[in-house]
Amino acid sequence: MGDNLFRIPVGQWADTVLDWIIANLGGLFNVIKAFFQNFYDGLGYILTEPPFWVVILVLAALAWLVKSWKLGVGTALGLLLIYGMNQWENSMNTLALVLVASVVAVVISVPLGILTAKSTIASAIVKPILDFLQTMPAFVYLIPALLLLSIGPVPGIVATIVFSLAPGTRFTELGIRSVDTEVVEAGQAFGASPARILRQIQIPLALPTIMAGINQVIMLSLSMVVIAGMVGAGALGGEVYKALTTLDTPLGVEAGLSVVLLAIFLDRITASLGHTNMPAKNA
Repeated sequence: MGDNLFRIPVGQWADTVLDWIIANLGGLFNVIKAFFQNFYDGLGYILTEPPFWVVILVLAALAWLVKSWKLGVGTALGLLLIYGMNQWENSMNTLALVLVASVVAVVISVPLGILTAKSTIASAIVKPILDFLQTMPAFVYLIPALLLLSIGPVPGIVATIVFSLAPGTRFTELGIRSVDTEVVEAGQAFGASPARILRQIQIPLALPTIMAGINQVIMLSLSMVVIAGMVGAGALGGEVYKALTTLDTPLGVEAGLSVVLLAIFLDRITASLGHTNMPAKNA
């Protein structure tokens, strides 16, 4: 095939911008890397240092408290299977990575969703950005993440945050916009400030939808663990990548099943929290 009639060097422009960021904002990214690394290490320590049965009891009790004894028993059995497959430490490190990424993504996406629900201008600006972040292949923005943050769990965490921002923002915006306008007007009629209406009316009524968004943030974060493993994060993602490159079926099945069990646990917990916080219909 012949050359194009003209060439637009978009990639070169992006490379120039990245070079400028590395040269001028290196200190900022060192701080960001230290924050994420310490957050991840601290949470990983909490999950891996105690005896495995203590962590299983705590997580099973949480599942029982949030939903039912059946989920508690299922959680305990699932975690015992993970331990029996010799994937305990990897699974707890994966759980730490997912929790770090999810917490940061929620802290960013929920306020952003509230902003876009309140402002049509903000919504018009943010939506194309979210579309871009969610549709751009994760491997593409791993390149600048690796250059800025080096090999390890941090680039994987950052890529996971970027990938999972969209559902948290969109579900929050949908939840706030879906609140009955008559209820909001009633609050205004009683002299409530916009901040109080948001805090005491809109957020409580939108909470089931917001929690559905948080659930999707966590599920998308778990879907990124393999990519995180490819850039040195290790844990279950590293095991899956190792199994793929060595064609090790037993290792792939055990690591993949561990990811599935963690996903089921986190999905049921967040779904139950959203259901628990639903306003009573007869109230």
